[in-house]
Amino acid sequence: QVQLVESGGGLVQAGGSLRLSCAASEPNFWNYRMGWFRQAPGKEREFVASISSLGTSTNYIDSVKGRFTISRDNAKGTVYLQMSSLKPEDTAVYYCAAFRQGGSVSNPTSYDYWGQGTQVTVSS
Repeated sequence: QVQLVESGGGLVQAGGSLRLSCAASEPNFWNYRMGWFRQAPGKEREFVASISSLGTSTNYIDSVKGRFTISRDNAKGTVYLQMSSLKPEDTAVYYCAAFRQGGSVSNPTSYDYWGQGTQVTVSS
């Protein structure tokens, strides 16, 4: 069982930046592909970004390209989401998730483990 713990959320003004972190309780963290999703009130959970197990490949939803960067430190068992030029529409609970193999990185059903989420609120 992999436990994921997100941190770094908060309240920020539009145009500001935040860095989310997700720490995994898994010694073989490098085995897992990691993703970030978000869910706004009344909306479905939405794919934001993913990164391959060794960090050589990343994917982003179009609305965050050029503003968000996903990265990972396998030695620390942590994945990050650097968010810049934040917009009010980025307001949501952000979740990190992990899976080992198979499935689409943008489909939440591909992921086996989820964190509890961290709130990001962007004020206008």
